[in-house]
Amino acid sequence: MADASTSGTVSPELHRIAETARERPEFAFFSLNQYLTTGLLREAYRRTRKGGATGVDGRSADQYAEDLEGNLQRLLDRAKSGTYRAPPVRRVFIPKGRGDELRPLGIPTFEDKVLQRAVVLILEAIYEQDFRPCSYGFRPGRSAHQALAGLWEGLRRRGGWVLEVDIRKFFDSVDHGHLRGILRHRVRDGVILRLIAKWLHAGVMEEGQVHYPDRGTPQGGVISPLLANIFLHEVLDVWWEKEVVPRLSAEARLYRYADDFVMVFQSEADAKRVMAVLPKRFGKYGLTLHPTKTRLVPFVRPPDGGEPPDGTGTFDLLGFTHFWGKSREGNWVVRRKTARSRLARALHAINVWCRDHRHWKVAEQKAALYPKLLGHYAYYGLIGNHPALSRFHARVLRVWRFWLSRRSGRARLTWEAFRSLLRKHRLPLPRLRAASLRA
Repeated sequence: MADASTSGTVSPELHRIAETARERPEFAFFSLNQYLTTGLLREAYRRTRKGGATGVDGRSADQYAEDLEGNLQRLLDRAKSGTYRAPPVRRVFIPKGRGDELRPLGIPTFEDKVLQRAVVLILEAIYEQDFRPCSYGFRPGRSAHQALAGLWEGLRRRGGWVLEVDIRKFFDSVDHGHLRGILRHRVRDGVILRLIAKWLHAGVMEEGQVHYPDRGTPQGGVISPLLANIFLHEVLDVWWEKEVVPRLSAEARLYRYADDFVMVFQSEADAKRVMAVLPKRFGKYGLTLHPTKTRLVPFVRPPDGGEPPDGTGTFDLLGFTHFWGKSREGNWVVRRKTARSRLARALHAINVWCRDHRHWKVAEQKAALYPKLLGHYAYYGLIGNHPALSRFHARVLRVWRFWLSRRSGRARLTWEAFRSLLRKHRLPLPRLRAASLRA
């Protein structure tokens, strides 16, 4: 169903779209722009984060709100008349992990975010009726933890053969022609399609120069995750359900979070057949698989009282390494721990922050670090992962002490003095997620 949290007069309209989409799965919508109203834009504005960095126009959310109703009406008029010009996305670079490696981050203008959010609300009402249960990413009411829980439940009894797949630079590689063709299966409204085309070709501004990529989804765009889901729904999910599963000799499951996914097979032969054909399927739509990161992992449950067979491996999904381990009762269970790369990335971010803010007052540093640790625990606090959380906590304390010791004009901070400081400025101890505790 359409997102029930939509407020006011918007909700009945989106529900009507959703009902039509659900009852008529082959129906193409020709007149969606009638639902693009000031009321929908107002709801989109409410849902748009206000504290983000500004885009190429330098206009903040507070400035936009000074004449909110007028701005929304003018935005609607330009969108419907075809005179709206999608501004380039401002590109900045942020640390990716260890060392000096950076990753690009796209920052649209605030107004562009509002308009994209409004179009997302319309499209979600349609595509939420089409998307399959195997898809968890960037969907209302679905989450990475639900994907992890589904995978754990699917593995815990017997395990299987896990096909770990990596699509090379997916968000930068989506073919615009294929995407437009997939969209037209459901959406024929000229206003909506024209807006999406403008976002796809808006360009990226870097160091004053605008570049126009001919592939990929809008960088940093609110609409990008939905477009990615629509693309992979057709390329992967529907193909898996209609073409792959009926031809398999044994049970198999797909678990996908945006472009991050694994396939679990009970039959090794089935897994090898799908692995052989998968590059051809993705190549048909202009995508390539990473040759070394795409791999088949034996993940069969070890025999009771025995050890894992030779070759039994591990695999990563959504920041966790999955492996077979012993429970306290000595039974084999699927265990999960923070993936090494994610732990390194989190610690690197903490290190950079502590270095850059080491001259802040200790109380101010503690106030900023506290939610960072809570956020880490909230995501990685699954049952069985407490040791990794404890290592993270210990490393954060070590990093914090290191940079406090290097504040100019101060004596080196001993561990004894640091422990005394922590009694007053204590950081949160590792904790498991509440949902994990109830499992």
